[in-house]
Amino acid sequence: MPVNFCQFRTFVVYFRPVILNQKGYVNFMISTRAPVSDLFEHLQTFRFREQPQPAATQIDYLQLGDGRYPRFCNEFWTSRQRQASSLHEVSYRACFKPQLPRFFIELFTRPGDTVYDPFSGRGTSIIEAALLGREVIANDVNPLSEILTAGRLCIPEMADLAQRLREIPHQREATADIDLSMFYHPETEAELVSLRDYLQARKAAGQEDALDRWIRMVATNRLTGHSPGFFSVYTLPPNQAVSPERQRKINARRKQTPPYRDTRQLILKKSKQLISRVSAAEKALLAAAAETARFLTEDARFTAMIPDDFVQLTVTSPPFLNVVQYAADNWLRCWFNRIDAQEVGKHITMANTLEDWEAVMGAVFRELFRLTRPGGWVAFEVGEIRNGAVQLDEHIVPLGIQAGFRCAGILINQQQFTKTANIWGVRNNREGTNSNRVVMFYKA
Repeated sequence: MPVNFCQFRTFVVYFRPVILNQKGYVNFMISTRAPVSDLFEHLQTFRFREQPQPAATQIDYLQLGDGRYPRFCNEFWTSRQRQASSLHEVSYRACFKPQLPRFFIELFTRPGDTVYDPFSGRGTSIIEAALLGREVIANDVNPLSEILTAGRLCIPEMADLAQRLREIPHQREATADIDLSMFYHPETEAELVSLRDYLQARKAAGQEDALDRWIRMVATNRLTGHSPGFFSVYTLPPNQAVSPERQRKINARRKQTPPYRDTRQLILKKSKQLISRVSAAEKALLAAAAETARFLTEDARFTAMIPDDFVQLTVTSPPFLNVVQYAADNWLRCWFNRIDAQEVGKHITMANTLEDWEAVMGAVFRELFRLTRPGGWVAFEVGEIRNGAVQLDEHIVPLGIQAGFRCAGILINQQQFTKTANIWGVRNNREGTNSNRVVMFYKA
């Protein structure tokens, strides 16, 4: 049964999806009777109205065997577009911008539909889907994913949060069970250990509530960083937890020692930032999504708890070829949450060869086909690896088709490209541009 994460009821206001096209803001959703032609026309005539001179969509075709698949290139969204919710300001390695899942959620779903992310990471797709009135399923073998996502579905009142923080027992002489002296002042470490023990005790007793989950989420995000807004002395950004030995070298090079940080005040400060642009209506939508939200920690190839023909849209970005060391980057976050980082690392997909990666993704697509309902969609974001020598979209298309999907095309969202940039190849990133490649599949 889904967990009621917020533990309160609320009224919900749904909004119709709104998509930009050349006429401005209009209601639009891909039809189920002519999905490919409908999508083709929409992307072909798309104009990004926020640009001073909106560019026309450029189209070419990817030829794979007997198949010919359109590739649409334009600036379909940008990080400047409609500044994203402040709730997304949680650091995590290898995550896409919120505008990416929003584009496909608005395009392929209606309020009340189910949106799924099998590699949910920090929960960008899940939070965006909840903000748009969709039901959500998140899966990630790393338990940190649920910690960083579930807490943000239930927005606390600041007065309640401050009161809860004051109630947490403070063990002034507490020390960590590992050496963290290179990161924290002794008093900061004592506060951190006290908070860790409190959260563990509440969870073990079955007393963890929405406020506890919010505090855990914020504290997990504030453990280390490169400004006084984090608990630690200056170090690398929070999505790259350095080893103790490397931190000692950083301290020596910068001639720094860990200063005292008031963890409670920093949690309150970050909380205010996270909720600063969340409206009352959005809080209601998030709370409604929390009532039915499902959080899984399974291998994405084997998610039997999701029923057949259930999901309207999967929007995700999978782990690539040993590009990001997720467990190594999150060892300190795992310590704080009493998660075995090495055990988690064993189950995270880190294929060493393209062939191994394709085998895993092929099995993922077969599972996605099972759980996608007829008329449902998959938006699968992939990038370029090996310095652009391998474009993964060309490898993903056959895998989806072999699983039973039909490929509607590849959307390339590209910002700041010029006439000299090769938008179909790999030169774009070398020219200072930024692109996303999303392969779009549907279940007939």
